[in-house]
Amino acid sequence: MSKNQNDEIVANLADVARRAARTLVKASYEERKKALLAIADALEENKNRIIEANLSDMEKGRSAGLNSQLLDRLMLNEARISGIASGARQVAVLPNPLGNILRERTLENGLHLQQITVPFGVVGMVYEARPNVTVDAAVILLMSGNAALLRGSSSAESSNEILVKVMREALAKTPISPEVIQLIPSNDRDTTRALLNARGKVDLVIPRGSAALIRMVVDESTVPTIETGAGVCHVYVDSKADLEKALPILINSKCHRPSVCNAAETLLVHQEVAPEFLPIAIKALHGAGVVLHCDQTSLNVAQKLEIPASLVQEENWSTEYGVLEMNIGVVSSLVAAVDHILKYGTNHTEAIVTESPENADAFIALSDCAAVMVNASTRFTDGEQMGFGAEIGISNQKLHARGPMGLEQMTTTTWIVRGNGQIRK
Repeated sequence: MSKNQNDEIVANLADVARRAARTLVKASYEERKKALLAIADALEENKNRIIEANLSDMEKGRSAGLNSQLLDRLMLNEARISGIASGARQVAVLPNPLGNILRERTLENGLHLQQITVPFGVVGMVYEARPNVTVDAAVILLMSGNAALLRGSSSAESSNEILVKVMREALAKTPISPEVIQLIPSNDRDTTRALLNARGKVDLVIPRGSAALIRMVVDESTVPTIETGAGVCHVYVDSKADLEKALPILINSKCHRPSVCNAAETLLVHQEVAPEFLPIAIKALHGAGVVLHCDQTSLNVAQKLEIPASLVQEENWSTEYGVLEMNIGVVSSLVAAVDHILKYGTNHTEAIVTESPENADAFIALSDCAAVMVNASTRFTDGEQMGFGAEIGISNQKLHARGPMGLEQMTTTTWIVRGNGQIRK
């Protein structure tokens, strides 16, 4: 298909979505809430249709040689569909993000000012092999008054199509137009470029996926973007750590679901506790099936334990593995740990295990990231875990939104100025 044809397809979908969004503007909070609950019910009622479509995508993915990380993100089963529906229900009961008064004052000339929260308008999502994002994005955008323009990957084409169909069938029974959710064709890569350059038609684009996808969107988009982050996350075991706490935090951070962006990729251990903790950690990680890349100190420990490990290379430190693979390093101090993190991390999530409030505060102050975990797994950087319901992504940039993005982050503001005939002199 030609560039002009793709531009026209995306522009038309955006126009339809913007017109449909008028039904969102007129809908009450209760009507939007009921719409989300209807979507959640429909997802569970249609789980067999969804799983059937997803199996087709999974089969195509295996034939195409998709790696285990992408296949894990692509898979939908009954439990995951229930989880997606649960996320929609959690979003539905959150406070209304629209019409909230952030600032209010009356000037000396009698003008009354209010700054209130309003939707962006039409929001585009570009994402890879994650059909759950199709629903997460749609329900968050709908509840925050925005139309959703979704561009998933071709690897999840059948899954995305059935999910959008089910959601639109649910909306057809509500005052909200089903057209507020639009799925951009994924069989031509140029439709992504068309979305990124639909300035004036699309108000915001959010990428969610690999570092390469995010960088492409940020670099090439003429539409404003919110940059969600790749996750090179660290667990730092401090000299004052409770090692009984440290081990389960480490294993959970790495192994609970290694394909996601809040999984830890590097373990840093203070040299004072390294002799005691490294043998325990290396045995546990190896027992969990983790491939180890060690600095010389930790490699010596692994070799004494006769556990296979390789000497870590420079590029390993900045790699987001997304699988059961991890780096291990020993540091001389908390500051050395932070220096390492600032050099190789992605400003996503960092964890410290320590019983020292002073060390925890220092780590928090020095870490330039979206979320800091103190004596807790990195896996808690998540919209649902933090009480936002589903999330639209995790931002590691500093403008507009940072960390898990839920309803509040999908709004902007308008100033309302009320007068009684005042004119400027």
